[in-house]
Amino acid sequence: MSKTEIPSIRFHGFDDAWEQRKLGDVADLVGGGTPSTQNPEYWDGDIDWYAPAEIADQIYVKTSQRKITEQGYDNSSAKLLPPGTVLFTSRAGIGKTAILARKGCTNQGFQSIVPHKNELDTYFIFSRTEELKRYGELVGAGSTFVEVSGKQMAAMDLMLPSTIREQQMIGVFFKHLDNLITLHQRKFEKLTNVKKSMLKKMFPQNGSSYPEIRFKGFTDPWEQRKAIDIADYSKGNGYSKGDLTDAGTPIILYGRLYTKYQFAISEVDTFAVPRNGAVYSQGNEVIVPASGETAEDIARASAVEKSGVLLGGDLNILRPFDFINPLFLALAISNGEPQKELAKKAQGKSVVHIHNTDIQEVTIAYPSRTEQDRIVSVFCQLDHLITLHQRELEKLQSIKKALLEKMFV
Repeated sequence: MSKTEIPSIRFHGFDDAWEQRKLGDVADLVGGGTPSTQNPEYWDGDIDWYAPAEIADQIYVKTSQRKITEQGYDNSSAKLLPPGTVLFTSRAGIGKTAILARKGCTNQGFQSIVPHKNELDTYFIFSRTEELKRYGELVGAGSTFVEVSGKQMAAMDLMLPSTIREQQMIGVFFKHLDNLITLHQRKFEKLTNVKKSMLKKMFPQNGSSYPEIRFKGFTDPWEQRKAIDIADYSKGNGYSKGDLTDAGTPIILYGRLYTKYQFAISEVDTFAVPRNGAVYSQGNEVIVPASGETAEDIARASAVEKSGVLLGGDLNILRPFDFINPLFLALAISNGEPQKELAKKAQGKSVVHIHNTDIQEVTIAYPSRTEQDRIVSVFCQLDHLITLHQRELEKLQSIKKALLEKMFV
């Protein structure tokens, strides 16, 4: 007897139990092939997975832009797939999916899912990507690389609503949710790229004393000094991940500088119990991690804007003199020539280290304090927007994850 179940969240008007079906009963599984050399346009596994949740206008062909025709594949092992096909990578990285927006074919790295009309909705099955991926990885086999066959995928058990209409409503819902996620993902990446570009243009490069872009009214060359001449230096003290608590005094550990924080730290979400010898921020310190996995990881800096924050032991602490904006110094250390210079000084194999003496030898270029403040304001605004989209993206991804568990059986 077939298995029947009911999801915990449903659209109004649907109350029938879902039924267990085989994927092969409601869709054709079509393997890839070698397209005719007369018409080489096909999906060769090098797909743009930029927004896999989107109807695959994002999928594009890198080998050719020639028009696909039915005739072009008559003498080819590559079968022409209709729009609405769910492309599924079946070897050497099982489980990436995208929806085919136009006719096309694939190479042998795919087992594409062609839904039967009125039996399986394209976006409904696409929304079950993680389920498809887990199954493919479970049943796949191979010595050189893991591969799952069309026959194996066709045998996959699926729980389906009794009506195509419920599938379609679920599919449309997740399509809209995926579009929102993609929107914030794109805005996040666009702003991140804008910030990267602006850092290159607003800070001098290759030993120059002039940046490519400046605010109106600033024309003087930037001054250059060794970092030892622009700040006082000290070290944090004690504490590791094992010392973290659910509540207590805010604390910054070195690892969070390259996994969590931007160049300005205004809020801290980790805590510890203070102990003797603890080092606290006074506000506007610049901190540089003293240890990390790679030189690039630790050749960066952040400015702590709040006082009373515990500073862990693997942190180099800089307190800039008045003519240097702390946030500007954090930006300067983390980018361009100072970052490259500092990365070269990092020493170690499995774990690399940077000491205050290394930082002190780095050359820092800086303009007047007024121009520094203007530059900082630009990047503070950019980081604020980046953080907003990142948080919204994470929120939507969490919502999707929860709903996938509740709206499917």
